[in-house]
Amino acid sequence: MLPVDENATTAARIANSIAERIINGTLLPDAPLRQDHVAREFNSSHVPVREAFRQLEAKHLVVSLPRRGVRVAPLDTNSVKEIAEMRAALELVALRNAAPKLTSAHLAQIEIALNEADNAKTIQDFETANRAFHHALVAPCAMPRLLASLDGLQLANSRLVLATARSAGWRPRSNQDHRMILEALRARNLDQACNLLARHIQTVERLAHPPS
Repeated sequence: MLPVDENATTAARIANSIAERIINGTLLPDAPLRQDHVAREFNSSHVPVREAFRQLEAKHLVVSLPRRGVRVAPLDTNSVKEIAEMRAALELVALRNAAPKLTSAHLAQIEIALNEADNAKTIQDFETANRAFHHALVAPCAMPRLLASLDGLQLANSRLVLATARSAGWRPRSNQDHRMILEALRARNLDQACNLLARHIQTVERLAHPPS
């Protein structure tokens, strides 16, 4: 059995925590992130903090600037279309590879995420469940590089959606697109599921334009 890399585990925990704060708006664009403050908060050395910053930079959630250090990345309104087109291409590839491997347990996990989104009382809870739904759809594809790329795109998309919701307001709603995708997968109608997913991503693109 390979030894557990404690620094890597701590770095992932730090990166995930900071990512959620950036996505939900607790950490605003251009907010500074200091290694010593983060290390103190998580009771860690600077080594996993630096690794966490690298992971966040790879997901375009932070930027490292000369003489200004690591800061929360700006919201890029021009990236909405790029994110949607990349998701449409990559998520469909992942779904086509995942669908033949979907078991009843996988479908149940997808439905749990769907129900959590439907029952969400806040936009933050909705987006967390939304990301879980999209991840559960494609997780069985067993393509780790593709899944990592999709997770990064989902984080970027969530950040834009949450920024828009804070400006325009949000009300609890049922996601019929998600339910129809799940029903198509249960019926083993992959083409329909892919068509519904592509249409859904295009709809999300129209909703994800952050305020100026």
